[in-house]
Amino acid sequence: MVIVQVCVGSSCHLKGSPEIVELFQKAVEDYHLEDEVTLAGSFCIGKCNRVGVTVQVNDEIHTGVTKESFKEFFKENVLDKIERE
Repeated sequence: MVIVQVCVGSSCHLKGSPEIVELFQKAVEDYHLEDEVTLAGSFCIGKCNRVGVTVQVNDEIHTGVTKESFKEFFKENVLDKIERE
């Protein structure tokens, strides 16, 4: 099980967290990962960045996730983790 927490605090909200949440929801559906990925919102994770949204995948915190970098981020940090399990 991969747990993904997307920061929805005010800073990340302004940088696009609603769009990132939608991209995660669509990707989970498209890859039929409903039983393998838990999506959650999180208030400030404490790693604010100038660009993009902060996302925590299991215990790893990633900053700067944007809609442009989302596909690569999802592949490397969600799909690859599931394949290794």
